[in-house]
Amino acid sequence: MEVTFLGTGSAMPTGERYQAGLVVERDDRRVLVDCGSGVLHRLQQSSIGYENVSTVLLTHHHLDHVSDLMPLLKARWLAGEEFLEIVGPSGTKSLVDDLLSVHDYLEGRIDLRIREVGAHEFEVAGFEVEGYETRHSLPCLAYRFGDKFTFSGDSEAFEGLANFADGCEALAHDCSFPDEVDVDNHPTPTQLGEALSRSETDVGTVYLTHLYPHTEGRHEEMLESIGAVYDGDVRFADDLRTVEL
Repeated sequence: MEVTFLGTGSAMPTGERYQAGLVVERDDRRVLVDCGSGVLHRLQQSSIGYENVSTVLLTHHHLDHVSDLMPLLKARWLAGEEFLEIVGPSGTKSLVDDLLSVHDYLEGRIDLRIREVGAHEFEVAGFEVEGYETRHSLPCLAYRFGDKFTFSGDSEAFEGLANFADGCEALAHDCSFPDEVDVDNHPTPTQLGEALSRSETDVGTVYLTHLYPHTEGRHEEMLESIGAVYDGDVRFADDLRTVEL
């Protein structure tokens, strides 16, 4: 399995990190998880290409996770692709219907299929996936791809989510701000380290993502904060980095 980080940033631009998105691939199967602003461009900058992504799996519906949905649909239509599946938590159909009501010239251009999932096991793009409800300001799902990879989506750090990733080779986890920022719905490094430590989670590597500009120039400090309470392998994710699992 390969995981390619397309966007490791947040709603506030850094200039280096686009908004949320990553691709999970195995053999000729692939799924795009989240589709924030800039993800369409990152797909084309990578070796993947938007023509080769026919399934999008959404963690939740905040703008920085869905804003390239219509650009992706339009690009696939103009490229002659005929199909796109969008899968996500409750409300995904209403979200897409509302977007199409604004951009109504895209209605019916391709075979668009929408499916809603929850905190349970399901199949998407040939992958067996399990969803888990996170702690965020909108309903949000973390996703686990077997024993290979877990993506937290947006969430506070808590023991249950860390346990959800137990046994995976890699966990990509929201770590939006450095320690001194008082924030809800996202974790700081110490909060994440404590959750991982309390759960005694056995994860190969933790990749930090969903990074706000506040984290720029603070990476070593953030890793030290996590390392003070959690002794696992922790690294920062970067746009266009591919991890083989």
